[in-house]
Amino acid sequence: MSHPKLPRTLLVFLFVLPLMSAQAQAQAQAPASLPDIQSIGALGTDIFLQSGSTGMVLVVVRDDHVFFRGYGQTAPNSHQFPTQDSLLRLCSLTKIFTTDVLTKLVADKTVRLDDPLQRYAPAGTVVPKRVRPMTLADMATHTSGLPRELGNAPPNTPHFTFPDYRTRWRWLQNQRLRSTPGTAALYSNVAFDFLGDALQSAAHKQYAALLAERTLNPLHMQHTTFFPNAEQCRHLLVSAHEDGPCTATEATAGSSGLYSTAADMAIWLKYLLRTGRPGIPAQNASAQAVYILPSNLVSQKGLDHAGEPTGVGLGWIHILSIDSPSHILEKTGGGAGYETYIAINHSRRTAIFLAATDGSFYTHLNLFNAANKLLLAVAGLPSLPPPPPKPAAKHKHAHRRG
Repeated sequence: MSHPKLPRTLLVFLFVLPLMSAQAQAQAQAPASLPDIQSIGALGTDIFLQSGSTGMVLVVVRDDHVFFRGYGQTAPNSHQFPTQDSLLRLCSLTKIFTTDVLTKLVADKTVRLDDPLQRYAPAGTVVPKRVRPMTLADMATHTSGLPRELGNAPPNTPHFTFPDYRTRWRWLQNQRLRSTPGTAALYSNVAFDFLGDALQSAAHKQYAALLAERTLNPLHMQHTTFFPNAEQCRHLLVSAHEDGPCTATEATAGSSGLYSTAADMAIWLKYLLRTGRPGIPAQNASAQAVYILPSNLVSQKGLDHAGEPTGVGLGWIHILSIDSPSHILEKTGGGAGYETYIAINHSRRTAIFLAATDGSFYTHLNLFNAANKLLLAVAGLPSLPPPPPKPAAKHKHAHRRG
């Protein structure tokens, strides 16, 4: 179906309406005090139009109800709207899958949070330390002292395939930590890749297989993978820019390599909400706890993309006090032509997932702040106070991982 001359707003309207699921229609019976299905769709449309994205998917889970809507196109000029089965890059949302495995291995005493990375390093490798060794908890809370990235990927390297295991471990032993572990927060992708390596070593199992065994298979998330097949790749949402090939991304399994679908992410949101519904287990509360107060750190960088942090968790960031009805637990992601986001409000048992691909032009919309407003509106709560103004950001680099 092609309507190349229709205004963009009309394209969104025509392509969005068929995507309401039976579960979403049931949500129309939700309490009158909370926004109905049409209101949620309108909020999503507003974000999409302001974002300038090529395509966007939105999943909202509230109690037992699931809402899904796709906006725009799967690729420029495709005239195909995103569906619940469209393949998506999760980018740094991968990290909260890694910490889910971490907390499960802690629970069964395979590892401890205060285990030093050195314990799981390849034979003959010396892990740098500063005052004290970096631990698994340090890496999971971005307080390891490691930089954001190992360095720039070589030209024409597919997204999320650099650095591989051998490259990062060879690099590590020649580094000097930027801060004493546990004292300062610096968002680090490479730290999470080392965390995945450590869990692999502790479990004596390939990390991708470990994630599948402990998390993906029990949740029946059959389309969440580091190894998309040709059929899945044909359904990958792509942006207006050159995003590189759809390929295996096991090299960055700890930090950013996962692919998934909106249907699978609806399952993940139910799990994160810890409702304990039949067929969906509840995530252990330790995976979502506050482990560090920002006020106890000498500095923090890279943790405030979605709002001012009030707590740092295992991959997660907390916004507002846990006692506040408007408290948000969130994780941001970006890179390879995407921005991705998960946010949870436990007080109203509401969670959202959003993934948007870059458009042909850049807007100054903070997608994460806009998504927070949507979350709290769906939960029937007031918006967060406006963030302090910051200098305008440049368009994200195609290889950024965040």
